[in-house]
Amino acid sequence: MRKSYLLVSGLSGLLTLSATAQDTPPTRPIDGQGNWLTYDDPPKEPRPVKSANWNITSKGEAKTTMGTTYVPLDADIYRLIDRYAIQYGADSLSDLHTSVRPYTRASVARLAERILRDSTAGLSRQDRYNIRYLLRDNWHDARQDSAINLREKPILKHFYERRSDLYSVELPNFSLRVNPVLGLSLGNSDGSKSYSFLNTRGVQVEGTIDQRLGFYTFLADNQMAVPEYVQQRVERDQAVPHEGFWKPFKATPGQYDFLSARGYLTYAAGKHVSLQLGHDRNQIGNGYRSLILSDYAAPYLFLKAQTRIWKFHYENLFAQMTADAPNVDASYDRKYLAFHHLSFDVLPNLNVGVFESVVYSGYSATNDTLLVTRGGVQQQVIQPRRRGFELQYLNPIIFYRAVEQGTGSEDNALLGLDFKWNIKRRVQLYGQLVLDEFVLSEIRAGDGWWANKQSIQLGGKYLNVAGIRNLDIQGEFNFIRPFMYEHEDKFRNYQHYQQPLAHPMGANLWELIGIVSYQPLPRLNVVAKGFYVKQGLDPNGQNYGSNPNLPYTSRPQEYGFQVGSGVTSYLFHGDFTASYQAAHNLWLDGKLIVRHRTLDQPVSYFTAGTDALASVALRWNIAQRLHEF
Repeated sequence: MRKSYLLVSGLSGLLTLSATAQDTPPTRPIDGQGNWLTYDDPPKEPRPVKSANWNITSKGEAKTTMGTTYVPLDADIYRLIDRYAIQYGADSLSDLHTSVRPYTRASVARLAERILRDSTAGLSRQDRYNIRYLLRDNWHDARQDSAINLREKPILKHFYERRSDLYSVELPNFSLRVNPVLGLSLGNSDGSKSYSFLNTRGVQVEGTIDQRLGFYTFLADNQMAVPEYVQQRVERDQAVPHEGFWKPFKATPGQYDFLSARGYLTYAAGKHVSLQLGHDRNQIGNGYRSLILSDYAAPYLFLKAQTRIWKFHYENLFAQMTADAPNVDASYDRKYLAFHHLSFDVLPNLNVGVFESVVYSGYSATNDTLLVTRGGVQQQVIQPRRRGFELQYLNPIIFYRAVEQGTGSEDNALLGLDFKWNIKRRVQLYGQLVLDEFVLSEIRAGDGWWANKQSIQLGGKYLNVAGIRNLDIQGEFNFIRPFMYEHEDKFRNYQHYQQPLAHPMGANLWELIGIVSYQPLPRLNVVAKGFYVKQGLDPNGQNYGSNPNLPYTSRPQEYGFQVGSGVTSYLFHGDFTASYQAAHNLWLDGKLIVRHRTLDQPVSYFTAGTDALASVALRWNIAQRLHEF
């Protein structure tokens, strides 16, 4: 009972503004904050306010332009940041580089401060609220945080000194932020269960040391009941979307219990180079989907190096991943990812990037025979010999395909490019092209050779549609050939923990996406999303190239594969969400999802029909949990 009282007290403290005196005579001088001035007392010194980089004067230079901590991945917050990057931020050394996510808090703070200082920006009430939100949320790297983030009367003297954090510390060479995490939702379901729910409780801690070292950790305990279409996905892949190890909750189908854990250390090696060692997600691209690397799969261990100098941005990513999801208390099979992405600012508003990645096995083709005692009886067990991390892939400036051939391996290498073009601060065009196999003669033949594996994305964003402030639209088209992300085995396919590393629906599809976002009030955001997808699903016991978890060696034929081959499915997924920010990062959501799927023949793990799912949610320092597949 006492815990419930404390929770209610804390929430009410967040939502309550300090009241001004109601009986203050209009002629009595006040200090601008509702307090009477007393002339027989000396004036009080204003409360000293310094950001954590207070010792960086206008004459000095920061130790790094890269920043030390990152804005957590959140589709709603990043849509907000992206609109201002299109309007006000060119790709320069100190600005956002929106093709690589997550963004550093330093770059977001610099963008917000520049907009607020620009008297010609012509900001609406909603824009000013959003910019101040970004400054509050990234106060460590902002010089204008004092007036809009500090509270005159902290709770119990130590809590919520800043509106953005439960507890915070700010010293010249050290900063600390501690925040609770809460996610509660309740809605109806489309299956045998009468409801769906989410119950998330956790903590988030981050900080910096000496302006060079950053740290972040997120830990949450979750129980979840999902709609039937999500349950079918879990049963097919034996993996809960976005998560690692899980277990059934109360032995009820469609209910799951799991921990969410993310964390990293960052080090600013210089003004232009930063290093990050973490267990988290990454994303490449400006689209709603990414065909290169998305944030859909479970977090993974990685080492990342980012270099930002002149017109170049170069990212190297080396990751250890899990080849399958057995959900048992044992050592899991390992696989590895090596990735690099180089982008170049052709113009201040035009950026072009090229990338290459390779997924490879942690085991060699050589088998070892081991003697294992089971039940008092010795048995021979054959298992592949451990290969470990391929050191040759650590070279940050080399062509991975050449390394792959030079080592005599059959690793899974992908390459491609991406671009973005901002036009007149109102429009952004973007796209991606990914190649796995490319044989021009087979493409010209038009026979549907299975190994013609390519994917393409084209999209655009338009801000302030028809002159209506804060009304934005986005359209996107994705096309993915069959077998695009598959390989011979689980060690080399483009998945982690049985979850796709790129598009969450896999391959053998084309998709149209439309997004309309509107902010009618400073605290209210309304977003409508529509997904229309044609996909070729796998008939029972066959592989037509839609599921990255299957080996392409199980294909039924060599030719005749087109997008939609197999069991043809058409899916419409509509999402209408209204979110109200009651306090900093405290969101109240109302959501309605409508789904309609048709199938030309029955298939396992997919159901034809129409469903409507409604839910309400309370979120505190956490993003929406989305199942858009």
